[in-house]
Amino acid sequence: MTKSKWLRIGAGWLLPAIVLVFSTVVSPTTAAVIKREVTLTQVLGQIPVKGRAPKTGYSRAQFGQRWADADHNGCDTRNDILKRDLTGIVFKVKTRNCVVLSGVLHDPYSGSDINFLRGNITSMAVQIDHVVALSNAWQTGAFKLTIAERTLLANDPLNLLAVQGRLNSQKGDGDAATWLPPLKSYRCAYVARQVAVKSKYRLWLTKPEKTVILSILSKCPSQALPVK
Repeated sequence: MTKSKWLRIGAGWLLPAIVLVFSTVVSPTTAAVIKREVTLTQVLGQIPVKGRAPKTGYSRAQFGQRWADADHNGCDTRNDILKRDLTGIVFKVKTRNCVVLSGVLHDPYSGSDINFLRGNITSMAVQIDHVVALSNAWQTGAFKLTIAERTLLANDPLNLLAVQGRLNSQKGDGDAATWLPPLKSYRCAYVARQVAVKSKYRLWLTKPEKTVILSILSKCPSQALPVK
């Protein structure tokens, strides 16, 4: 756009000057789209490939308080994920909707619907899975992180899914090379989430792990990189 205006110096006037005005405005929405244009394949290619480090020194305590209120919203992480992933939720009264008593999970790993009921035994039907298992994270670089960073990793919604308890136990600390969800249609989203977590926390992949991930993603080239 051009604007003409008279310029005054001292007591005199000069001829109109042509002032060129350029403005480039990028809205927050556009900026977010630009950021997401980094493809899953590009992110995967930037993750180092190394052998698995020893498990020496690993314990759950190395990842901070279990189910901490990492986002400071007044609710613990476990209940945050149950609220996010379940439907038909009933909350315990006078908990500011921070304690989930019951609900229904559409399990991403099996495709089945599971009723959740809070209780010492019944709660085990639905568990919160660390998509990148914590011991796997430890052996692929998390041992180098600070305790604060590891606490964030253990409570990051990007790395957490409510899933069928039996399958979570079956997975254990397996990576993509040793365990995949039985529901094949979910495998692309599953390994994409692992890639996102490993990239975010500067972890590495083992060669067998990357080989499996590449094989799966070759069948879904448009799979997006999850951001939360």
